[in-house]
Amino acid sequence: MHAALGDEQGAERHLGAADELVADGLGDVPAWVDYFDAAEHVGTRAVSARDLTGISRNRRASDHFTDALALRRPGFDRVKVMDRIGLAAALFAEGEPEHGAAAAHQALDEALRLNTLLDAAAGPRRTGAVDDVRTRTKDLAAARPTTVAA
Repeated sequence: MHAALGDEQGAERHLGAADELVADGLGDVPAWVDYFDAAEHVGTRAVSARDLTGISRNRRASDHFTDALALRRPGFDRVKVMDRIGLAAALFAEGEPEHGAAAAHQALDEALRLNTLLDAAAGPRRTGAVDDVRTRTKDLAAARPTTVAA
């Protein structure tokens, strides 16, 4: 939140405290937060660095996103897609368009695989809940069309 508000010192203070917690081991944590690990922490640092682009002289956001991707455990496919999207956006913002494009293609490939899974799971089923998902997906696609600037 501090980074989103442009408060580099506040962001670094809280992330530094989290660094210490992660380094010391989180021990027994409640089930609602047991997903939080080193990869999630590095991902948080990546988002903070991205939000502080242009303000901070600390590490580049793309470096944090790369680290988060390397640390992600199997089964975190959706988060990996979000990390790849963040990596691509960071690389574009950092003046690395070729690397950003490569990361964007990886994110799109992974997102398409997730959509393929969703299609396979929902395709043959005709229930009210599945129809609601299809309708919502169509509505979102219509409300937020993807456009490419020339």
